Amino acid sequence: MKLIVGLGNPGGAYLHSRHNIGFMVVKALAKAEGLALKKDNSASALSAKLKIDNQAVVLAIPLTFMNLSGIAVRQLAKKYKAGHQDILIVCDDLDLAFGKLKIRKEGSSGGQRGLESIIDFLGGKDFSRLRIGISRPQRSSDAAEYVLSAFTKQEREELKEIISKALDCCLSWVCSGIDESMNIFNQRSCREEK
Repeated sequence: MKLIVGLGNPGGAYLHSRHNIGFMVVKALAKAEGLALKKDNSASALSAKLKIDNQAVVLAIPLTFMNLSGIAVRQLAKKYKAGHQDILIVCDDLDLAFGKLKIRKEGSSGGQRGLESIIDFLGGKDFSRLRIGISRPQRSSDAAEYVLSAFTKQEREELKEIISKALDCCLSWVCSGIDESMNIFNQRSCREEK
């Protein structure tokens, strides 16, 4: 069983925030597959099951807040008997240029609190993660305030393409594996392609 988890914060106040780009990707993937994410009673998450290239996959978004994402991921991994190598976490990254994708098979949290929580609750760093660049604020504003703010009008116009590429990356991870996905997607940036 493969597990694709998008990180973010639940609730309408955070719906369109930069920190919720992981939610946006997983919701878009569910929509593309004609699925609704539903409350999972044995995990603190909304989830949906599907088959991709004859592989069983669970899409999920935690109902815990970002900093406690590890609770939901551990519950989901236990329920679906998913090993660390079967987990892909989709999240925002302040240190990547807006729209740039970076997928890795393991590593540190890089200061991303959701990843930090998952590392703590899983007891390891050996799970895949797809980071989507949201850039750092141009002025010296608080990073916490920035990630919880909404995308600008110009960024919103680019989001559809960014999310589409992130979906392609998720599908590649399921169908072709992490190494192939790293070869393809770590070279691309939506802005760089224009």
